[in-house]
This record gives sequence, structure tokens and C-alpha cells, in this order.
Amino acid sequence: MAEEQGDTGMPGIPPSFIPSASRQRPSSSGVDAAPPSFIPPSRKRAAKPAAVTPVPASPTGPAQQMPQSFQPASKPARRATGSSRSAASQRTASPATPPRTVPNTPMNARAAEPAAAYGATMAVAAQPPRRRRHIGRIIVSILLVLILAAALGLFGVWNWVDGKLIKTPWLTDRADTPASTWLVLGSDEREGGDSDIVGFRTDTILVLTKPRKGSSSLISIPRDSLVSIDDYYLKINAVSQLYDGQSLVSEVEQITGQKIDHVAQIKFNGLKDVVNALGGIELCYDSDVSDPYSGLEWQAGCHMADGDTALAFSRMRYADATGDFGRGDRQRQVIGAIMDKGLSSGTLSNPGTVMSVADTTLNAITVDEQTNPYTLLMMALAFRDATGASGITGSVYWSNPDYYVDGVGSSVLLDDQRNLELFTALADGTHEPGVVGTLAESQ
Repeated sequence: MAEEQGDTGMPGIPPSFIPSASRQRPSSSGVDAAPPSFIPPSRKRAAKPAAVTPVPASPTGPAQQMPQSFQPASKPARRATGSSRSAASQRTASPATPPRTVPNTPMNARAAEPAAAYGATMAVAAQPPRRRRHIGRIIVSILLVLILAAALGLFGVWNWVDGKLIKTPWLTDRADTPASTWLVLGSDEREGGDSDIVGFRTDTILVLTKPRKGSSSLISIPRDSLVSIDDYYLKINAVSQLYDGQSLVSEVEQITGQKIDHVAQIKFNGLKDVVNALGGIELCYDSDVSDPYSGLEWQAGCHMADGDTALAFSRMRYADATGDFGRGDRQRQVIGAIMDKGLSSGTLSNPGTVMSVADTTLNAITVDEQTNPYTLLMMALAFRDATGASGITGSVYWSNPDYYVDGVGSSVLLDDQRNLELFTALADGTHEPGVVGTLAESQ
């Protein structure tokens, strides 16, 4: 057989093209083709492409054997003896490796494999955005929890503050006016003190106005201002004692021409406790004072004052040449200093101080029935603005500071027309910042 193959001069036929034994055709020289074992090694190595991978069968169909034409050339060499028929028969009967059962997929299944691999790679690349979205959801959830906790905290604080408010029917049915207006009263409800002050007389009467636009204002009304109720003359500080709170509010509304939206009455002893809870406030007065009536001992200048000193500072009038008018200025200074200290970052950043100040303040004030924690906060902010550099402070206008009335004594006769014009400008927000009133003009 070897001699017959050597005379043909024909190149070796690769295994992938060996015909079956039944269809074998003799060569022109009458000799058989070269046996598979004669395939050059280079062809064996070249026969390793992916074509050797079997075509999968259908998942539900029968298993198929790998076609002979796709047998890899790297399989062990067949026997060198025997005809090509026997070699083909041997390959058919005994393949080098058993056939594998694979799913029957379309012919382009192998082409789809790289796409699947590429898709897997893309899925991996798409993981970071999903991870970022996951982190984003976590952050949003945390923020929602914090907002809910803050809301619950505010709700709890709101209920706590609202539950401690002492409310009294102060307000009248006067029609609303554009600005928000508060009446701040300093009640001299105390034991002892001046012999002519008993019960619930109001030594401090302040009108706080916050317009929709423009500067906030804080204007004092002298406690000796003369008013008339049912043709009966009296000083304004006695109205709430002889009549009631609504009568006092009504008199202030007549003086200002504005609707009083809210009322806050501060007890003098409560004022002392608030100052102590704040750790003291800074007060300034340019004269030395030694007043046995109020108990104030003061050296000219600015000093940190505790509760007792602040209380005496706001009460003192006999040692002041301007009398009750000067006391009104000091009362505004004390309340303004309390507001500034209470709203300062040093106070608000200390929860213990905040709770102590809030508790003492709520125990020291009485408010109208419509006041709530929000309106109290707005009042404090308006008070701070009014006593600041861009605010308006001062007193009302009067025509006679020593007007005598039988049965009443020396009183302050107010200038009704100028006061109506003043408060109209304050409510409209058209008044310039600064100090107003007759006392300011006389200095």
C-alpha cells in the first residue's frame, strides 16, 4: 500500500474531506489515498479552529453526534495500516471522544455567544449606576427619617409651648388693619413696691408693629396717659384693673388707629426669672444711680445685669430727670436685651438654656386666646428687628406732659392727630428708621 500511494504525486487529503467508504473512488493511478496518519503535523495544528465545537441540539430534541467532518485534527492518529474504508469505519464507530449533548440552537448560536459575553460585560459596567441609585435611595430615606423626626420634635415642642400658655380674652372685634400689631404689657403684679401701684396696673405699654414691607417699630405709651371711658377720666395704666383687658386694648386701638392682633402681658417678677435664665443681659445708662425706691445701684456705663438689677433698672423713675418717659426708654432697652440674648446663637445652641428660658418665659406671660407658638416667635423676631439698627423706636406724641385733672392728678395729654398719623405710617411701612415721639424731638 505504501508503494501505491507514493506514485500518485497527489497531495495528502485532509481528514475533513475523506469521503465515506461506500463512495470512495480510485485515483487515476489505481492506488488508495494516503491514510489519515500521514497528515502533516502542520495540518493537524491548523485543524484547531472553533469549527470543532459541536452544534448544540434542541433542548427537547434527541441528542446528535458530532459530525465526522468536524473531528479535530489533534485527535490521536489512526492506525497506519488498513484501507481508507477501514479508517473511516473506525472513525465512525469509535470516535476519539464521546459525543456531547447540547441544545439545538440556530446556526448563528455561536455568533450569539460573543454578544452574550458582551452583554454580560455591559451588565457589569451598568452595576455602578445601580449602586449609585441604591446609595441615593438610602440618602433620601435618611433625609425623610430626619425630616419626620424634626417634624415630630417640632410638633412636640409646639404642643408643649401651647399647653403652657396662659390665655385671656384680650382682643376686641375691631376690623383688621394691614400690619401685624402686638400689645406688649409689663404688669406690676407684685407685693410691695410703690404705694400708689397695687393689683394689676400696667407700668409698661408697648405697641409693636410689623408692616408687610418696611421697618418694624416699638413705640411706648406713657403709663400716665389720660384716657376717657364712659365719660370717666383715668390714667391708662389703671384701665385693666378698674375695667378689664379688652377695655385696655380698645383704648390703645383708639390711640393708634390700628387693630391689636395679639397681646402679651409680662409680670415683673417673671422678667427677673427670665434674665437669670439667660445668664444676665447687658444694659447701659449714662448716669450714676442710687435709688431707694426701685433699689437700683448703678455706675454710669454699660454692665451685665442679673435679674434683680434688670428689674430695678426697668422700674426706676424717681432718680431720672425725665421721670416716666425715661423709664419707658429703659423698659424698652430691657425687653430688647432679653430678645437679643434669647435669639442669639449662644443661647439657641444650648438646649438646656433654651428649655430653661422657654419655661420661665411661659410662666411669666399671659397672652390672648389666638396666640400660639408661631405668633410668639414672630413677635420675638419683630421685637428684635424693631430694636435693631434698622428699626423704629420711641414714644407717642403728647401736647402736655403735666396735664392736671381733678380726681386723677398729673397726667400726660396725648396729641391724638399726630399719633394717628405716626401709626398709619408705621403700619404702611413708609416711616424712616430712627427714634420718634415728643421726647425724641425735645432732646
